[in-house]
Amino acid sequence: MKKKTKKIIFISIAVVLGLLLGGFGGSYLYAQSLLNKVEREKIDQSPEALGIDEEAAKKIESNEKSKNITNIALFGIDAEDGLTGRSDAIMILSIDENHGKLKLASIMRDSYVNIDGRGMDKINHAYAFGGPQLAVKTINSNYKLNIKDYVAVNFSTLPKLVDAVGGVDINIKDYELSELRDFGINSTGLQRLDGEQALMYARIRFVGNGDYERTERHRTILNSVFNKLMKQEKTKILSTISDILPMVKTNLTNNQIMDLALDAIEINPSKLEQTRFPADGYCQGKMINGVYYLTFDQEATNEQLYNFIFE
Repeated sequence: MKKKTKKIIFISIAVVLGLLLGGFGGSYLYAQSLLNKVEREKIDQSPEALGIDEEAAKKIESNEKSKNITNIALFGIDAEDGLTGRSDAIMILSIDENHGKLKLASIMRDSYVNIDGRGMDKINHAYAFGGPQLAVKTINSNYKLNIKDYVAVNFSTLPKLVDAVGGVDINIKDYELSELRDFGINSTGLQRLDGEQALMYARIRFVGNGDYERTERHRTILNSVFNKLMKQEKTKILSTISDILPMVKTNLTNNQIMDLALDAIEINPSKLEQTRFPADGYCQGKMINGVYYLTFDQEATNEQLYNFIFE
C-alpha cells in the first residue's frame, strides 16, 4: 500500500465496534475476552491535565441535558510502526440519550489552535507531540469541552471493516472519479466500494472542496459501515472484530465500553447526526510563515459545537 494512504483515516468505527460488542448475543465473558485485545493507555484525569476550563465545566454541568450525554474523542492516526503519528482525522462522538441520537462532529485537521507547550499549530499535530493526553487536552482547552475518554485507531483498520460488511455504497461525484479510476471505479453515481477502494475514496483531498469535503467523506463511510453493521448478523463479523481490536487504543475499560453499549444500542442508528467544525463562513485558510493553516472564529465555533452536542 502506498505511503500516502497512511495520511488518512480514522474511522471512529473503533468505537462503533466497541459499542456493538455489548449487543452481541454471545456470552458476557466472550465479549470481555474480545475487548481484552484492545490496547489500553490511561490518561491523567485531572482537570488540568485534560485542559478542562473551570468556567466551561460549570456551564456544561449546570445544563441538565448534559447529564445524559457521553462524549468521546476519536483519533485516526497516521503512524509508522512504533511511532505515535499525527491524528489526521479527529471527531467527537456524542451518545445523546436525551434526544435518542448519536452525533459525530469532525474537527478540521488544519485548524489553527493553541497546543500546550507548543504554541499555535495545526490541531492534528497535538497527538504526535504528546499522544492522546495532549490531543484530548488540546480539544478541551480550545473548544471549551470536558472530554475525558478517547479511542484511537490506525488507518489500516478501514479496509478490513469495509470488507467485513460486504463493502459500502457511496455516491461517486464526477470530479471524484479521476481519483478512483486506478482502483477499479469507472462510473459516477451509487457504487459499491470494497475496503481498498473506500480507503482511496476517503483520502481524496485535492478535488471538490478540499479538506472540507474530505471530512464529509470520512463521515459518509462511517455512516454506511455503521448502518450495514447494524443490519448484519453479528456473529458474521466477530472474527473480523477480533482481528481489528488489537489496532485500537483507548483509556476506556471493558466495563465502561459495555455500559456505553447498553446506551448506544437503544438508539436508532438512522439518527446518526453528522457535521464538522469550523463551519462555513466562520473560517479561512491562511499562509503563516509559509505553512497553510485553517484560521477560524474560535468563540463562534465553540458556541456552535456546544449547541450541536448539548442542545
